[in-house]
Amino acid sequence: MEDMREKQDQTKVEEEKFMEDMRETQDQTKVEEEKFMEDMREKQDQTKVEEEKFMEDMREKQDQTKVEEEKFMEDMREKQDQTKVEEEKFMEDMRETQDQTKVEEEKFMEDMREKQDQTKVEEEKFMEDMRETQDQTKVEEEKFMEDMREKQDQTKEEEEEEEEEEKEVVMVVVEPKTGVTFPTKLADGKYLNAVGLRRKKLLGLRINIYAFGIYSDNDKLKELLKAKFGQAPEKPTKELYEAVIDSDVWMMVRMSIVFGGLTMNMVRINFDEGLGGSIMKLNGGQKNTELANKVLGCSVDNKKLSRGSQIEIARLPGYVLQSKVKDELINEVESELLCKAYIHMYLGDDPFDKEAKERFGALLLSLF
Repeated sequence: MEDMREKQDQTKVEEEKFMEDMRETQDQTKVEEEKFMEDMREKQDQTKVEEEKFMEDMREKQDQTKVEEEKFMEDMREKQDQTKVEEEKFMEDMRETQDQTKVEEEKFMEDMREKQDQTKVEEEKFMEDMRETQDQTKVEEEKFMEDMREKQDQTKEEEEEEEEEEKEVVMVVVEPKTGVTFPTKLADGKYLNAVGLRRKKLLGLRINIYAFGIYSDNDKLKELLKAKFGQAPEKPTKELYEAVIDSDVWMMVRMSIVFGGLTMNMVRINFDEGLGGSIMKLNGGQKNTELANKVLGCSVDNKKLSRGSQIEIARLPGYVLQSKVKDELINEVESELLCKAYIHMYLGDDPFDKEAKERFGALLLSLF
């Protein structure tokens, strides 16, 4: 019994010790829980501050974006107004040119009437002389008639020879929409490979500006294409056109004005728009207005270009772009980018005349 009581006492002591340990553990756990909850409240407060800071930054960015959008729209409105002014100026120039052309045509008709009157007087004088010569002897008349027959026969033979030479030499291709003709072969042996038409949409109207013919050194093109591709593809490919655009093989575009009364300034504005776009496409989206302006930069702004006036722009070996107006040398610019951009206007993704590009592509296939 004594041993049992001792064990019970010892057990009681151990139970009390265990309970004491449990209370201490509970107290420590409570402290840790309170510390954890305090940390969570601090993190929540910090997160709230960061969220408020993020929302403030977003509001500032939205305000800045709104300002930039308003600035962009303002710039667009200014550009539209400027474009409208330029279009109105262009139409005013065209009206003035048409009026001047009308005056020149009336002057030309007046000159023609005066020449016809003068010719009539000369004819009457000739007939009077002929009547006076009737008093000459019969021998002289027969000699005169014989000389006239010989001259007529000689003139007829010369005219027939000239017509035969013209048939042999002057072979042309007609641009179907305008009737403008282009020789199939130049004096230096370069060949015509395609004809087309440059049109411009203005105030809802499509205006024919100029017909054009594309000439090339076909022997050099043939060497280039065979070296690069070996065999001809089934149809003209983008790579085929790009090989021609990127090369420095001699090519020339002859432009024949079909919209009467243009000035060099009007042609330059139309020309620089297309060339500037090609330069941007080939230059990573970057403009280079100064380079585009060099092509016709030295020409006279008010120089008249009547219907039939010709402009020739050629890419020479070594990436030199040469410009001529009415057979007068205007400029030569050495620039690989400029040469590529110029040919790109006619053979690139968005050509001036899609049908002309396709005809040129068919010619490339035939060179294989």
